[in-house]
Amino acid sequence: MKTVKVNVVTPDGPVYESDVEMISTKAQSGELGILPGHIPMVAPLKIGAVRLKNGGKTDFVAVTGGMLEVRPDQVTILAQAAETSDEIDKERALKAKERAEQRLQEQKKDNIDLRRAELALRRAINRITVSNKDF
Repeated sequence: MKTVKVNVVTPDGPVYESDVEMISTKAQSGELGILPGHIPMVAPLKIGAVRLKNGGKTDFVAVTGGMLEVRPDQVTILAQAAETSDEIDKERALKAKERAEQRLQEQKKDNIDLRRAELALRRAINRITVSNKDF
């Protein structure tokens, strides 16, 4: 079966590089499925999981937004932050989720930046979901 080269890159460096048969992710406009030979496109990504399928194996990468660039022979994801499911520190993600939930609870008492707390919660939940491969 045909494959396409995929690179997931953050400001800290490369996170994932492989040839895959299919990429699935969430763009701002909705769910995307990309196969080799896909038409060129650029799309902003949501906080979510990138599923990379090759044969009977699926790799998962948690991304916190960014951009997706598709060319017929290569897909590049430029993410603000990204972690493969195996690299995620689940305990740290659970603590981040608890902190974000606490901030949201306290928002009425203090001058908590609501949007920042909501984004922190979404990032933590995404990391937990990807680490569990729970889709």
